[in-house]
Amino acid sequence: MRKQPELRLPKKAIQVWRIQNLFDTLFFALVPVIYFFVQAYIFERFFTWITWVLAGLVVLYGVTRVLIWPTIQWYRFRYEVFDDEIDIQQGVLIVRRTLVPMVRVQHVDTEQGPILRRYKMAAVSITTAATTHQIPTLNTEDADALRDQIASLASVHEDE
Repeated sequence: MRKQPELRLPKKAIQVWRIQNLFDTLFFALVPVIYFFVQAYIFERFFTWITWVLAGLVVLYGVTRVLIWPTIQWYRFRYEVFDDEIDIQQGVLIVRRTLVPMVRVQHVDTEQGPILRRYKMAAVSITTAATTHQIPTLNTEDADALRDQIASLASVHEDE
C-alpha cells in the first residue's frame, strides 16, 4: 500500500476556511429571516416555532462549519508532487485520494480571491482533460513555486 502524501497546507488555511465558511453560514441565516417575514406579513397563519427551529439549525450548521470543520479539513488534506504524478488526499467524511499523472496535466495556474489575497495565500489549480484538481490554500510564494514546478514537470507553458 502506498504511503500518505507528506506535505500539508499552512496552518493559516484553517483561518481562511473559517472566514469562507462564515460567509456560507450568513447566507443560510437568511432562510429563517425570510421565513419570518413571509409568514408574518404575507400569510395569516404563522408558526413561530418553525422560525426558531430554522434559526437553531443555522446556528448548529455555523458552529460545525466555522469552528470544527476547518480544523478537520486541514488535518485530512495532504499533497505531494513527484516527477511523474501529483498525489492529493482530501475529504473529511469521505477521504478521496487522487493521483494526477504529469502527462495528463494540460494547464496549471494560481488564483486568489479577496480572502486568500488578505492572507497572502493562493490556490493552485491543475487541469486535465477530464477535470480540475486544486490545492486550495498555499502561501503565495509556495503556490507560485509549485505552479512552476508542475508546469516544468508536465511541460506546460505558462499563460500570460
